[in-house]
Amino acid sequence: MLAVAARDEKAFAVLYDRYADLVFSASMRVLEDSQLAEDATQDIFVRIWRRPEAFIAERGRFVSWLMSVVRNRSVDEFRSRGRRRRREGLPASTDQPDDAMAMLPGNADDPLREAQLHEEQRLVRAALTTLPPEQKLALELAYFGGMTQQEVALALNEPLGTIKTRIRLGMQKLRRSLQDLA
Repeated sequence: MLAVAARDEKAFAVLYDRYADLVFSASMRVLEDSQLAEDATQDIFVRIWRRPEAFIAERGRFVSWLMSVVRNRSVDEFRSRGRRRRREGLPASTDQPDDAMAMLPGNADDPLREAQLHEEQRLVRAALTTLPPEQKLALELAYFGGMTQQEVALALNEPLGTIKTRIRLGMQKLRRSLQDLA
């Protein structure tokens, strides 16, 4: 990213070649439309080229930052598509990728349940901070990034068995941590 910030086109090409498939597949999981996912992918890389300073290395790994950018951009597009559908009088999609719990029956107008969900989310976020960085990243990519274990392995350039172990150990630690917090 330092080379991209210095306007090195070759470095940007390498970055694109390395992560374009990952960005597209993560966008596709949220948007479920290949054209929209392609547009989101292009937009994300244009933004990276225009504003490489948005990535701050001291805050974490590039792939974690990139996946949060992808998720945010994809969810924004998903919501925008829903608003367009409502304006045009088309049936709205029932998918809600940013909060799967909201799809459960009875959650929409239940303030108590909503408060419980927010508390559960807070506890999970707190528990995630206790994990080793490698386990945390693997879990974030798999569960929040919507990637398969194989995709996580490819994105992190790690063996599949290593990723499976990190996810399993991370889940075990989260379970213990959440039992202690509850």
